[in-house]
Amino acid sequence: MAVLILTKIEPTDSWFVGLSAELKKHKPDLDLRIWPECGKREEIEIVLVWWSPLGVMQIFPNLKLIISLGASVDHILIDPDLPNSIPIVRLVSEGKTLQMAEYVTLAVLLFQRRFIEYQALQRSRRWEYLPAPDASSFTVGILGLGILGSMVAKKITTLGFPVQGWSRTPKAIAGVNCFYGREQLKLFLKICRVIVCLLPLTPETEGILCHETFSALPPGTYLINVGRGQHLVEADLLSALDSGQIAYACLDVFDTEPLPKAHLFWSHPRIILTPHISAPGHPDDLADCILDTIDCSLSGKPLEYAIDRNQGY
Repeated sequence: MAVLILTKIEPTDSWFVGLSAELKKHKPDLDLRIWPECGKREEIEIVLVWWSPLGVMQIFPNLKLIISLGASVDHILIDPDLPNSIPIVRLVSEGKTLQMAEYVTLAVLLFQRRFIEYQALQRSRRWEYLPAPDASSFTVGILGLGILGSMVAKKITTLGFPVQGWSRTPKAIAGVNCFYGREQLKLFLKICRVIVCLLPLTPETEGILCHETFSALPPGTYLINVGRGQHLVEADLLSALDSGQIAYACLDVFDTEPLPKAHLFWSHPRIILTPHISAPGHPDDLADCILDTIDCSLSGKPLEYAIDRNQGY
């Protein structure tokens, strides 16, 4: 049995080098290969995938398991030639969820304590006090209450922020006011001071961060997108920023990655931009998760975080 890391990213990328080293460290006899050096195709039984070339997975006749190297699987499901019967598992680890909670919490605090505005004052050499709202009046809304969204919501409540969440189906999370379904989306939006997108990317959620959504928010709301770039209608965000409907935005994901150098987001004074680094995971932590998933697959045990292809997550 061979395991293949299947990605369009260069194999010399430091993150993949670190992951490969940890996998070999944890399991020295693992037959690990990195695309495009896959060897005999019939020996590949498991693929570890992050934005793979389209149409490749069908060439492995004995493929038994697909593991996403991210918490989402939209980058896998877009492949029109994806084998239908192969289980797909999301990679979720304690380290990744903690990193996401840290990132979102930091962004919320930067907005609530007005650090972005203080940076502008610093550049202008202006000594000025900006009153900050109390955490208790700064409601944080989480779009998406899966594993990551639920963890983020719980962490933010510990800092005294009111937290509410919205999801496709009903959820119950202690300390979180939960909404669900399209009919409750505007009820959810109308009292948010910050919205955080942690939704999976599906046909139903694509473009959800749009003019209609922004218009339902109180003026001056803050946006944090750590879901997918395709959740956001970029032109609508720029318009909402110009009008003040959205005060500031923190974006970690984009429709095109890497973000083109000529893109308006780079220089926009009301956008904080990071290069998809909110929750990459620690290679040693991920190696444990990957090897545990492989062991479950080989022994016929249930696969934790296996996705429903019909739902897209």
